[in-house]
Amino acid sequence: MSHRPTLYGSRHAVSAGHYLATAAGFSILESGGNAIDAGCAAGIALAILHPDEVNVAGVAPIMIRTGQGKVVTIAGLGHWPRRFPADLFMREHGGKMPLGILRTVVPAAPDAWITALRDWGTMSFGDVASAAIRYAREGFAVFEYMATMIKQYEDGYRSWPSNAAIFLPGGQVPKVGDRFLQTDLANTLQYIVDQERAASKHGRLAGLAAARAAFYCGDIAETIVRYHESHGGYLARDDLADFHSRYEEPVKVRWRDFDVYTCGPWCQGPMLAQALRMIEAAGGLKGLKHNSADYVHLITEILKAACADREYRYGDPLFVDVGMEELLSDAHVKARVAAIDMQRAMPDMPPPVGRYPANASSPSKLRSDAVVEPDTSYCCAVDRWGNAMSATPSDGSWRSPVIPGLGIVPSGRGTQSRPDPNHPSGVAPGKRPRLTPNPAIAVRDDGSVMPFGAPGGDVQVQAMLQVFLNTFHFGMDIQEAIEQPRFATFSFPNSFAPYTHLPGRLNIEDRLPAATIEELRRRGHDVEMWPALTRRACSVEAILLDSPTGFLRAGADWRQPAYAMVS
Repeated sequence: MSHRPTLYGSRHAVSAGHYLATAAGFSILESGGNAIDAGCAAGIALAILHPDEVNVAGVAPIMIRTGQGKVVTIAGLGHWPRRFPADLFMREHGGKMPLGILRTVVPAAPDAWITALRDWGTMSFGDVASAAIRYAREGFAVFEYMATMIKQYEDGYRSWPSNAAIFLPGGQVPKVGDRFLQTDLANTLQYIVDQERAASKHGRLAGLAAARAAFYCGDIAETIVRYHESHGGYLARDDLADFHSRYEEPVKVRWRDFDVYTCGPWCQGPMLAQALRMIEAAGGLKGLKHNSADYVHLITEILKAACADREYRYGDPLFVDVGMEELLSDAHVKARVAAIDMQRAMPDMPPPVGRYPANASSPSKLRSDAVVEPDTSYCCAVDRWGNAMSATPSDGSWRSPVIPGLGIVPSGRGTQSRPDPNHPSGVAPGKRPRLTPNPAIAVRDDGSVMPFGAPGGDVQVQAMLQVFLNTFHFGMDIQEAIEQPRFATFSFPNSFAPYTHLPGRLNIEDRLPAATIEELRRRGHDVEMWPALTRRACSVEAILLDSPTGFLRAGADWRQPAYAMVS
């Protein structure tokens, strides 16, 4: 039983991590735009409405499936500045990555949204950014999770006056219901729109090119670079001017009567594909009851194995020979599953299987808490023509300084690279960090399509997998599948600096029977209870275009103010 209903419609749908972002995308669909236009509108709005975990100048990985069946991914992920010394953190910072400007990689989100609009949308940047500009200029009501995260990272926000001025107005942590204003950010977005409008007499594409140039070559870029030059940063004019979000081949895996698409190993997306393959190799969950001890144990051990491969192998495929085909091969999947003991939890991340880098991580317990940083939101849209968009915009605002006068934090996503350049996801000039945000789309043989995704760092794939299985193995409707209690392993190095490693840790929302928890502990899991309902277990949003019925079925996670709208 769910606390909200699954929403049914016949024309179009949007689901996003904040209800006002959903409204922004829905208004685009109602005015004749397609799913890509709507997804961009919702995604840009999330950078205003979730400013603690999404940034206009952050990252925005995007997946699109057209009504004709073509699936593409736009990485929306920037690289380290070309002149960044690969050994800087090892040489000058003791192998650690300090907070601040040194974490900056090239901002990718503006180019990613514009690329999606240019190649797959129908509207202008001004059209899709209008709601975001309004929310920034007129303000919106602070919600509980946002207030909690700003309080938790208050010291980070106080590190720079430009951050404190926005996130600690009057020197105080904003309260729930306060009006949150971002005037500089509204002006920055308006400048981009004005530049687009001036060039649009030559057509929509010329206008979009001018919008991109306004950020990457014009006054905005100049302001960013001057700040970096005067504060010891490495981001340069050519890093910005030459940047273009890459189209990357999706990873596709067959699961029963589905093709499931994830982004490539420049992010953690392929973990979902690996987990689905391992589930089938382990017997396809036959006879396992939902959220029983056997089910939780098996999924946890499978996720540990996928996380191990992520740690040993994943990285920017332009720099790292990841070997994705090998990781999805029958031999590798069988080897991983064969190591699982259904009566005893593996005490840590499993060891490597097959080839792996020489610097494989060794366990070290750095903290007593499974921290999920405030980072990322999610949105998806499906239109009447069968187009679907899935996007996971991200980047927190407490790790690095806001550029004064612009209201943006150029992407601090370097936090997801390792300081050691020899690691698969290690720092290197021109290399991209290994991203956690990972939108996905599932396509059924009957023509049904489901874009889905979530925020939540290392828990994203874990939550997405559980919702997917709730829906398509256990037969729940979308909203019910989303609202079920979740669990997450942290038995691996965290993707964010300082890379916390908690061997054996299993966190569970406190809604499972005590006997189940006790049995998991008996099997060796280091169980720590989350509250019964927590955003730390992610916020999954999804839309299912159910081809046999012709209905769209949309759901949104009640763990944050996420909502869906359908027509």
